[in-house]
Amino acid sequence: MELGQTVNGTKVTEFILLGFGVGQQERFLLLIFFSILYVVTLAENLTIIILVVLDTHLSRLPMYILLSNFSLLEIGYVSTTVPRMIFDLTSPQGVISFRDCFLQFYLLFSLGSSEDLFLLSMAFDRYLAICHPLRYAQMMSSGFCFALVIACWALGFMAFIIPVTMISKLSFCGPNIIDHFLCDPAPILSLACPPIGSAPLVCQLFLDIFILTIVLLIVLSYGTVILTLMKPSFAGSRRKAFSTISYHLIVVALFYGSLAAIYICPKGENQAEVTKVVTLFYTSIAPFLNPMIYCLRNDQVKEALSRLRRKKVSLLGRNNDNIKGG
Repeated sequence: MELGQTVNGTKVTEFILLGFGVGQQERFLLLIFFSILYVVTLAENLTIIILVVLDTHLSRLPMYILLSNFSLLEIGYVSTTVPRMIFDLTSPQGVISFRDCFLQFYLLFSLGSSEDLFLLSMAFDRYLAICHPLRYAQMMSSGFCFALVIACWALGFMAFIIPVTMISKLSFCGPNIIDHFLCDPAPILSLACPPIGSAPLVCQLFLDIFILTIVLLIVLSYGTVILTLMKPSFAGSRRKAFSTISYHLIVVALFYGSLAAIYICPKGENQAEVTKVVTLFYTSIAPFLNPMIYCLRNDQVKEALSRLRRKKVSLLGRNNDNIKGG
């Protein structure tokens, strides 16, 4: 059976995303808001990537190698959702083709899975740095760090191939209206005509097992770090260490807190609207907030920015001298 084929042999070639269900004036305000949000988010995350690449000190530190890849992931994450939302706000109907819908579904969940793995990797990095400082350089070598980065990207994009493929091969009988601003599995599955088989169960099991495993490992890592910092030997450096991991914990709490809100959201008339708000937060707002949380009060980032500014001023001075000399 081909993708999107229905029982009577016809195909669903497109879906309609209902979006936010607001008036024309509100649509215009949302359009302005998301456009600004998208540009600022791209600028923030690109700044981190460029800074890590250009600064020889940061580019050697595993935490910043992971953070630069995390920023690249956030760019992909927000680009999967926000441009589509902006486009739909300019059109009377949010029409999206069957294949584009499932491509967005796959990319969103793959990037989300990679984000899970990068958050775990950064937790593991902090665990090694604080709990095993003497062996940190050896254990978190550049080779291991880059292998970790490749694993996060590869495993993230492999994790949901089976669930997405299973759902895409279901029959869709209509209607084709998705009560969401993106292609999410729950409203897509509600449009599939019976029998839908084991696709919902497989998708839910993948989500539950994957997310629960990552969360438990992250909690274990940071829990061990906190217990280690409470030892008397860390009295002098405890405040600085807690300040560093607190930013990591805030990012983790924002991401998994929003996911948890979807799971515990009570079933009812407003469930779709609550789901939209929560999904909007972790797909659009969180990528905007994360660079500020990680880098706003980060001394190493501030020092790197100062070095980059001094280097730029020095280069401009040399160019001016060359021009005058010529």
